[in-house]
Amino acid sequence: MTAAALSLLAMAGPAACTSSSGLPEPEPPAPEGEAARACRSLYAALPEHIEDQPRRPLSEETEYAAAWGDPSITLRCGTGRPAVLDPAGGEYNPAADAVVVNDVAWLAEERPDGYRFTTTERTVWVEVTVARELAPEVSVLVDLAAPVAEHIPLDPLWESYYDDDGAQDGADAGDGRRHAPGG
Repeated sequence: MTAAALSLLAMAGPAACTSSSGLPEPEPPAPEGEAARACRSLYAALPEHIEDQPRRPLSEETEYAAAWGDPSITLRCGTGRPAVLDPAGGEYNPAADAVVVNDVAWLAEERPDGYRFTTTERTVWVEVTVARELAPEVSVLVDLAAPVAEHIPLDPLWESYYDDDGAQDGADAGDGRRHAPGG
């Protein structure tokens, strides 16, 4: 295997496998305890379609991963902390790109084949990969935001950052007023 091929394989990481159909499949994580319960709850609430992409079966039955369409959208629930969010790691980047879609915050990492989005501010890491052909990649998060917000709890460290109405402190919650931190 060439050095370039090894490099691409390393970039794909453990999150990608290929099914007998040739479509990428997410490698199921193995969350435990409360994380496993939250992931199973999320799995049961996942949509049958994301945009126009139908949900498809995986070769390995699991409640911790799902996939839609061709080109592929994949989801893994209960993953580890992304390297760019680990202060003890060599890839730590406190200024990493992030997006908020319908009150769910996501780390956005561009990859050669598309994007990987990972929830932040939640008690469980949820990772979504989106093929480049589905650009704008972030749009698929619209269909996932409601089930993630409902089934993956907000981390207690972030609860005081959000008002009772779900708006970030200092943000317009839709009523035309800016909300001060803590109230």
